Amino acid sequence: ERGLLERGHRVVNWCPRCETAIADSEVEYWDETDPSIFVKFPIAGRENEYLVIWTTTPWTLPANIAVAVNPTFTYARVAAKKDDREEILWIADELVESVLKMGHYQDYTVLLKATGSDLIGTEYTSPLAGQVPHQAEIRHRVVAADYVALENTGLVHIAPGHGWDDYLVGIKEGLEVFCPVDAGGCFTREAGAFEDMYVRDANNLIVDALSDYLLARRTITHRYGHCWRCKTPIIYRATAQWFLKATAIREPMLEEIARVKWYPEWAGSARFHDFVRDSRDWCISRQRYWGIPIPIWQCEQCEERTVIGTIAELEERSGAKVPDPHRPYVDEVTIPCSCGGKMRRVTDIFDVWFDSAVASWATLGFPREREAFDRLWPADFITEGQDQTRGWFYSQLGASTVAFGRAPYKSVLMHGFALDAEGRKMSKSFGNVVTPEEVMNQFGVDVLRFYVLWANAPWDDLKFNWDSVKTIHRALNILWNVYRFPLPYMVLDSFEPASDDGRWDDSFIRTHIASMPEEDRWIISRVNSLARATAVDMQEYQLHRVTRALASFILEDLSRWYVQLVRPRMWLEEDSMEKRYAYESIYYVMRRLIALLSPFTPHIAEEIYRNLRLAGDPESVHMLDWPEADDLLNAGDLESAMEVVRSFDDAIATARQNGRRKLRWPVSETVVVTGSDEVKKALEGLNNLALNRANARTVRVVTGAWDRILWQAEPVMRAIGPEFGREGPKVKALIENADGTALKAAIEQDGRAELDGYEITAAHVTFVEALPAGIFAAPMKDATVYVDVTLTPELEAEGYAREVIRRIQEMRRQLDLNVDDFITVAVDVADERVAVLIAQDEWQKEIAGEVRAATLTISNEERPTESFALDKDWDVEGVQMRIGISRAGE
Repeated sequence: ERGLLERGHRVVNWCPRCETAIADSEVEYWDETDPSIFVKFPIAGRENEYLVIWTTTPWTLPANIAVAVNPTFTYARVAAKKDDREEILWIADELVESVLKMGHYQDYTVLLKATGSDLIGTEYTSPLAGQVPHQAEIRHRVVAADYVALENTGLVHIAPGHGWDDYLVGIKEGLEVFCPVDAGGCFTREAGAFEDMYVRDANNLIVDALSDYLLARRTITHRYGHCWRCKTPIIYRATAQWFLKATAIREPMLEEIARVKWYPEWAGSARFHDFVRDSRDWCISRQRYWGIPIPIWQCEQCEERTVIGTIAELEERSGAKVPDPHRPYVDEVTIPCSCGGKMRRVTDIFDVWFDSAVASWATLGFPREREAFDRLWPADFITEGQDQTRGWFYSQLGASTVAFGRAPYKSVLMHGFALDAEGRKMSKSFGNVVTPEEVMNQFGVDVLRFYVLWANAPWDDLKFNWDSVKTIHRALNILWNVYRFPLPYMVLDSFEPASDDGRWDDSFIRTHIASMPEEDRWIISRVNSLARATAVDMQEYQLHRVTRALASFILEDLSRWYVQLVRPRMWLEEDSMEKRYAYESIYYVMRRLIALLSPFTPHIAEEIYRNLRLAGDPESVHMLDWPEADDLLNAGDLESAMEVVRSFDDAIATARQNGRRKLRWPVSETVVVTGSDEVKKALEGLNNLALNRANARTVRVVTGAWDRILWQAEPVMRAIGPEFGREGPKVKALIENADGTALKAAIEQDGRAELDGYEITAAHVTFVEALPAGIFAAPMKDATVYVDVTLTPELEAEGYAREVIRRIQEMRRQLDLNVDDFITVAVDVADERVAVLIAQDEWQKEIAGEVRAATLTISNEERPTESFALDKDWDVEGVQMRIGISRAGE
């Protein structure tokens, strides 16, 4: 109806093995090695004078019709000598030297120069006229073509039956479209001496037949097209085909590309746009048996054509029952023509891409049914690989623009391909193929899913890496361990999550949020911030950012921070709101987290959910609503402050490591020197948490200088030398021996200081921090942390007590005791002083409470080992201890 379908005789991509035309989008390219030959075409009426052309397809020479030149180039007429023979050759002026060198000519003289325009109309004869009779009948001539490049010889052999550009030149110049090649890629009778030869097999015979007309013979490795289905090298062949006139709708297609949301943006604005801009009319017919028959009937007499829309219409028009709309049955159905003749179906079938092109509405039953189509079309989102800019993305856009005048999709994600760790394509010949089954069998489905989305942006190629897969496996194991961590305590305390009519009720959190400890309020705010960020990134298909944020939350926020902060509350013996808050908080976080994880790790999310769900909850995690961020629980300031505390925590660990003092051992003081109001406010507001993490008696924030820091002065000789000359060494010594702290203060206050009559400024000296004994430092963002690791008897007692607790807990695990089991403990300490320290009532109670000891004995005396279920010798910071434990009552 719109004149966009036409039958035409054109050059198309042709697969000689499949014996059918194939679309541009179906051509795959990789390297092939072919002949590279330079050929002399004799100029008519001039003895021993030739046009020199270059080609990589000798098999197209039997179909030569013309030679193309660029009308703007300068061409040289040269007398070239070789072996006492002289030939007159026409070559692009700038290419003469390189061509003659390949032809092994010893010398040459430029006789004259002319433009390409001057050569137009020059007639020549074919060097294959003796082998191909039709070549002797053709009036060959030089024509103009702007696409001719300054490469090889600057003259291009034109065979309109075997090249698209050649075909266009032929149409413009009125040249014969001569194509002596059949559907199987073999020469026909018109090819004379080469009849029945497969064209690529005939290359060498044709080159040999050129004889003295062959100037040079080489080989070339270049990208060459292959059939997407059978991988056979294609040929270009002029045949009669059905074409969808994509060129007529190119502008509307480009406008639609601009309206679609592309991920990444350049996939549409550059890659796909450029392909559509340069695309030709779409050859939609194929010369195959299996496939969807083209529903066009043509009269045998008057050649009138009609398009049939449905089986019912065909049965009505033909008066016959149609048992099957495929070949051979549909080919037997004829339709009466108004001229009195019979209409038969054309023999071609559709390009398979034409079938997939209509998938967006055909799958919705349109046009038979409209309800689903009106509601769901166009598609919100489609995704395919990078190669589909030439395939499915294009075919859908073309068909939809014809049918509806718009794109059939609103957004498109172009994903990358999976490569090996070195970025190479996976190939059996390389031995680098990794199958999904290998990964799943070793690590599970969820690990593979999460890894593929986490590793890089969806549109980038994935460089598969086993170590990264293991990283994700560890992360999901940590998730599982975090989920399991509170369960024994919850069971012990008979904890039931807040509920309403059998369904989990998270209103408990909103009601009590103001009363909850900072760490609970923080993790609740964090998981809601995660939900908020996830929603934004999911809308933009930033799946790598979503999965990385989820992994970071599991590892950093939940496992390495919150669980460490909340663990002591799980161990509280008595029931308390603090413990209830801890249980409700971690339950809330896990419920929301697994909902966020469910699209990416559906199996582990489902397993955790089924163990956490209440009787009235939806049966599956995948039946839950997507978790939206709860703004009432947002605590952005607390999240920012907690980041400061976490930075402080890292600095504490570094400073303690520098001072060789384990975190288990308390310190007397930690000082944070900063000029940042944010750091000061955070550490003072979360001082209890900072104290806990630092395991310090005090945490102080100092703005400006800390009076315990000393400074050592170091002279800057590049400034002292030029200014003080011979006095420089004396000034250097004065600075080195000065009180660095006092000198620094004087310069900061007055901009100068005097040493033995010499004026010293900031240009003459630098200052290096000199820490007092027992003080160790580490940087954090916008601050420096100082830790005093000097031990007092009180600090030492606590440190040894915590070391004993750790050993006893390890022994409990070795005996596989239940969390609520009480034990009997005896600790024999070889060092009497240490024994006295930890036997103090305060620390004896602390140890007993932490390890659930019904009885605890600490002494400096040896005892029999056989009286305990487990007895072990330990080296505790250089002090020998023997610890024995048994389940109480055994």
